[in-house]
Amino acid sequence: MALQVGDKAPEFKLKDSFEKEVSLSDFKGKKIILYFYPKDNTPGCTKEACNFKENWDLLQKNNIVVLGISKDNASSHQKFIEKFNLPFILLTDPEPFKVSSDYDSYGLKKFMGKEYMGMMRNTFLIDTDGNIEKIYLKVKAAIMADHIIADLGLS
Repeated sequence: MALQVGDKAPEFKLKDSFEKEVSLSDFKGKKIILYFYPKDNTPGCTKEACNFKENWDLLQKNNIVVLGISKDNASSHQKFIEKFNLPFILLTDPEPFKVSSDYDSYGLKKFMGKEYMGMMRNTFLIDTDGNIEKIYLKVKAAIMADHIIADLGLS
């Protein structure tokens, strides 16, 4: 059954770009933007990450944590972070892609007329109590952060 607004966000423990274990519960009491993306250093994923970076000060001012998840390894994440000076945490969800699957963000997708299994570009806004506040399934990578900020009425 797909996750719904109001559901408890599934707990997880994943490694970050330094291979340090990070849990969703580490951020209890904070609002979290949890975004899933296909691959480091690709055009759409770079636009999405940079849009979060451009809005970083406003997100921080409002006590909002940004966590990005892909299947890329820690080394790939580290290079992506360094190349674009990303200020937020990227997590690695290796096979069997459990966390991505728990968040309905890994599965059959179509790209350029072909079907394959892969990471979907989905974003979840998690409230301070750990519940899903909003789900974004039709993500426009270049303006995802802007969209969330407008939905939250931040300025």
